[in-house]
Amino acid sequence: MTRLRVLAIDTSTEACSAALLWSDGELRQRFVVTERGHAELILPMIDELLAEAGCRLRDLDGLAFGRGPGGFTGLRIAAGVIQGLAYGAGLRVAPVSSLAAVAFLTSSVSGPSSPSPGEGILVCNDARMNEVYWGCYRFDPGDPCVPIALSAEAVGPEDRVQPTPTVMHFAGNGLARYPALQARLESAGLRYHEGVYPRADAIARLGERMLQQGEGVDAAEALPVYIRDDVARPARLAVTGLS
Repeated sequence: MTRLRVLAIDTSTEACSAALLWSDGELRQRFVVTERGHAELILPMIDELLAEAGCRLRDLDGLAFGRGPGGFTGLRIAAGVIQGLAYGAGLRVAPVSSLAAVAFLTSSVSGPSSPSPGEGILVCNDARMNEVYWGCYRFDPGDPCVPIALSAEAVGPEDRVQPTPTVMHFAGNGLARYPALQARLESAGLRYHEGVYPRADAIARLGERMLQQGEGVDAAEALPVYIRDDVARPARLAVTGLS
């Protein structure tokens, strides 16, 4: 399958990152963990990556972004930036689940604690308001860049998180903030993978596969997924004017 050139970003959590998947699968990334300043950081990251590769947006095959679930402000930033880039360069966009990105990174861990083929991964990211975003995934060894959802993405109190029967691993930034959840899952025999955030390199890999499968969308449809009922999902986001 022909490799694609994809620029990806994620600002769905306190982790802010951009990645460029270039020729022959070469990947470059910028990544920082910070509680604020994502809007100021993400554009310079993009500029640096493009400059290093010596390319322009129009040289790419597509874009990808972490569409959530995640923080309201962070998702608006990522969607707004990616819409502006897509409009300006006429590119298709892959909206990638930020939870699936964590599962993908967890599935890629090497060593004795790495997930075996077919083992599910539970992702729990902090949703504030004493809640977590969560979902369960597994990956087929024959196509490891296609996450298979074992449950619908959900949000709720930590005591409502219920891993599906095949889940043997768990990760996400929600665990450090909800130690009772971590303890409950570990007591059930699940393995904890600490410090895994959604990252643009995973968004790029998963986004490339989506674009190869024809699952990219136009700029106007590159919308965030909030999940929470009390957050209105807009029909359209304002275009930033980036090019």
